[in-house]
Amino acid sequence: MTPDDLLYSEKHEWVKVDGDIATVGITDYAQNQLGDIVYVELSPAGTKVTQMSPMGTIEAVKAVSDMHAPVAGEIVEVNDAVGTDPSVIKSSPYGDGWMVKIKMEDPGQLDSLLKPEKYRELTGE
Repeated sequence: MTPDDLLYSEKHEWVKVDGDIATVGITDYAQNQLGDIVYVELSPAGTKVTQMSPMGTIEAVKAVSDMHAPVAGEIVEVNDAVGTDPSVIKSSPYGDGWMVKIKMEDPGQLDSLLKPEKYRELTGE
């Protein structure tokens, strides 16, 4: 189920905005496509990212995928729990399974992300 209070990238990241901080994770659709996630490696706090640049990798039994920054800015926090126990992404993709928090450089970039109804169209939900 795609939550209505988030924005989405076409590469299946979700974004929750709180002021100038964007909390980012992968969608339920993405984690279902990947299957069992066995390892997550994310860029550390302090890393500057540009919009849609890789900022980590997610390794699953089926494949290894890049995780992309849906907005440009600086990573200010990394969720260590997903590195320790990647299964939290499967059990709570929109909650405890968040990946990073980015202090946004340009909140206007949010306009290029998909609203929930458009993301549902993309995934056929």
